[in-house]
Amino acid sequence: MNQTEVIETVRQAIMIAIQLGAPVMLIGLAVGVIIALFQALTQIQEITLVFVPKILAMLLAIFVFFPGMATVLTGFMEMLADRMIGLN
Repeated sequence: MNQTEVIETVRQAIMIAIQLGAPVMLIGLAVGVIIALFQALTQIQEITLVFVPKILAMLLAIFVFFPGMATVLTGFMEMLADRMIGLN
């Protein structure tokens, strides 16, 4: 395995990490902005009002998007296994 293949594998791993994390993080961001807007409008400054709904929304997003995430991750792992077999 040469340097180009290693760099390509690392690049693919980073892209997979972004693909898997982006939907969950964007949902967390959207819920956080909505809660912050609600807090600004009502002047309620309760810290748990931010974290609990955000955590619940992100867990729900993981539950909903997990089948697609598993498919992407399985494809990447199969590609890595094929490359490992090709090293011998």
